[in-house]
Amino acid sequence: MSTRVRTAVLISGRGSNMASLLAAAASPAFPAEIVAVMSNVPDARGLDLARAAGVEAVAIDHRRFGRDRAAHEAALHAALEARGVRLVCLAGYMRLLTPFLVGAWEGRMLNIHPSLLPAFPGLHTHARALQAGVKIHGCTVHYVTEGMDEGPAIAQAAVPVLPDDTEEILGARVLAQEHVLYPLALRLAAGGAAAAPLASAALLNPDVRDLPGSGGGS
Repeated sequence: MSTRVRTAVLISGRGSNMASLLAAAASPAFPAEIVAVMSNVPDARGLDLARAAGVEAVAIDHRRFGRDRAAHEAALHAALEARGVRLVCLAGYMRLLTPFLVGAWEGRMLNIHPSLLPAFPGLHTHARALQAGVKIHGCTVHYVTEGMDEGPAIAQAAVPVLPDDTEEILGARVLAQEHVLYPLALRLAAGGAAAAPLASAALLNPDVRDLPGSGGGS
């Protein structure tokens, strides 16, 4: 019997981070098995990617529930439970979760955020990083709690902010690191490393070690 942790990925769109998780989990040696990809958007592009990879794709359209967020989350929770899911990865899931779902999956739900938390929680992180004039930006995978982007971090990856960067260019650089970081964080979480120390920026992107003020990436 497989000892891999049954995992679901929640998406609302193209699912680029989901694709990186599916690719990592395709190895039998990976500690997490992705058993379902679920979306609140029935025509989300990522659902087709999941089907092509042989993973069950499930749409639970939030529009069918009107303003009843609790009913939608109850349906989502039931679908996760029915498949024996133990870990949930949010990968571009564009729904603000209620305390019910967050509480039901406390310590078992991961999210990826495009900044080095606690810097720049919320939206428009790349534009805000450029406006603040930071030299290092990046992404964080963290456990989901009721506070927005406040949950314990599992791992982070850093990228340099270059003089000619635009929001789009910086965002693309960060996204490339997200695709590396999320599988690493899921590996840690599935391996029971909830209290694992943050992966260092230098480990995930050695280029930042030469930046002024980077402290050698330590």
